[in-house]
Amino acid sequence: MEGLDILSDCEVAEYLGQRPGWQRVGNEITRSFGIRYRGGVAMIVHVSDVERLIGHHADIDLRWDRIRFTVTTHDAGHRLTEADFDLAERIDRIAAAHDARPL
Repeated sequence: MEGLDILSDCEVAEYLGQRPGWQRVGNEITRSFGIRYRGGVAMIVHVSDVERLIGHHADIDLRWDRIRFTVTTHDAGHRLTEADFDLAERIDRIAAAHDARPL
């Protein structure tokens, strides 16, 4: 998988500046969206199709009216890499396509 170089704190801050709504929590980035349960299930299917194609995945927490994505690179020792921010960008586009509300 591309993007296995671990990002420095400065690089992470720069990438976060390009991904409004995403927050760093330790060695992960996370973002939540408001969406009803059935819409969240459809969004998960859409995200999982993309994840399968790029070989990188998020941890996903689906609740009745919200969904949270948490991303880190497991193959890089649970550290942040460019692959995480690529996936975050893809998740943002998918969320917009599903009319998910940024929280």
